[in-house]
Order: sequence, then structure tokens, then C-alpha cells
Amino acid sequence: MSAPSVLIAGCGDIGSRLATQLLVGHWQVHGLRRSVSRLPAGVTGIAGDLFSEQCPAEWPTGPLDYLVYSAAATEHDEAGYRAAYIEGLQHVLGWLEQHGQQPRRILFVSSSSVYGQQDGEWVDETSPTVASGFSGRLMLEAEQVALDSGMPASIVRLTGIYGPGRERLLTQVREGYHVAIDPPLYGNRIHAEDAAGLLAFLLEADRRGVALDDRYIGVDDAPVPLAEVVGWLREYLGVTEWAKDAAVRRTGSKRCSNARAKALGWVPRYASYREGYAAILEGRC
Repeated sequence: MSAPSVLIAGCGDIGSRLATQLLVGHWQVHGLRRSVSRLPAGVTGIAGDLFSEQCPAEWPTGPLDYLVYSAAATEHDEAGYRAAYIEGLQHVLGWLEQHGQQPRRILFVSSSSVYGQQDGEWVDETSPTVASGFSGRLMLEAEQVALDSGMPASIVRLTGIYGPGRERLLTQVREGYHVAIDPPLYGNRIHAEDAAGLLAFLLEADRRGVALDDRYIGVDDAPVPLAEVVGWLREYLGVTEWAKDAAVRRTGSKRCSNARAKALGWVPRYASYREGYAAILEGRC
């Protein structure tokens, strides 16, 4: 089987982790980002701006087997989300068309913000998507752009990503922030390495001819109340003081299921926050 090619549009943290995992499997990886000097060794860099209609000069001219769209908004308002997730994807699809490229599948990296459930309900890929804010609403619109692209597409809705460089909760716990216990505020997490690993797993599965669904949720095995996570981290870190009038705030409360991805054979490296945060704090990831 010849080495497959993939273009990762928006090759930042998750995209670079994905690229590194695919390179081990001898994939040909193209990474598009503004600063290609930050790409992992072995990735063919494409210096480009997803916010511009101008096709990057280094855009590959040969066939592309897969496209992974993994952009991040630079401005966290409605205009910023539209530019990053809808218009950026439209630009990339246009560049593919310009070059006569027809990937076998598109993976669009989305978010669990498309779910507006707030009462601790279990959520899976068939659950209603009634987004409570502009971010979820625009992400749903972007998902539809991918699904309507004329190419097979799978949406990967990632939950709260944590990992090296994504340690805001650790900082809050060290500062003595507290979180409501009753009613429980459920949260969902996935380690950055597992987020990339799920994408790599889906690409490899499609490469082998496995039939993929059009939507997957990326989450670990343990959606739990945020108070439990904070309590465990406080004990692990030896934090004994509480800050005055300072709380960890989250909107929504739901429990996301990874059953569909696991039924396909995916297993997260970090099954819960315990394994994931321990690895971060011990410098193992």
C-alpha cells in the first residue's frame, strides 16, 4: 500500500500532534499554517492564511488523499468564529477545486459546544444540537459546509482539550478557586494527545476501508462533575487554601459519550483526568 497523503489545514497544537503520529506511520503530511517554522520535522510546510482567499504559493499540486481541517479562531467573537471555521473551510475547499484535488475524506475538527444540554444529560452523536451560544451555532454551520462539500466527510466534535500548554484549570486550582458542588456541574475532557490520536485513528481506519460515520465525539472515558476534578487536583497538588470569592465558572452541564469511537476500536491513552493530569504534572507528556 503506497504512503497516503494528508493536508492538515490549521496545523497548530492538535494538528502538529496529529502530524507527528502520522509520520510514524509513514504518511506524507502537508501542514498549513502562517508560521511553518513551528511545524514538526518531516512535515511539508505550506505558509498560508486560512482567512485569505489567496491560495498559498506552496499549495501541493499532486493528489491529496485526505484533508483535516483543524483551525482555531484568533478572535473569540462571532466574526472571528465565522472567519476561522466557515470562511476558512470554504477557502480550502476552493483551493482543492482549483487544483482538481478530490480527497477520499475530510475530517472537520468541531466542538461539543454544538450541544446546549445543561442538566447533566448523556449526549452522543444522535443527540439534539441546540447550541446555546454563537460558537456552537457557527460550528454547526461550518460542519454543514464540510458535509455538503461533495466529498465524504466526518465531523469530530472534541470536548474540553487539556494538556501541556493548556493548563488553565491547574492554575485556577493552585490559586484556590472553587466550583459549585450541588447541583453537579458535569464537564468533559480529552487530552491533546488523545484528540490527535482519535483523528489519526479515523484516518487509518478509512485508509483500511472501514466505513466511517459522519460524526464522532472526542472525549475520554470519564465525564464527571468538575468539583471532583478540582478536588482530586487540590489533593494531588497539596493545595489547602481557598481563594475568597473566586470560582471556576463553566456554562452547560452534560456528559458526552465516546461509545461510537470506541465501538470502532479507538481507546484513549488517558482514560480519565487522573491519568492525563498526572502525566502533565510528572512531565510525561
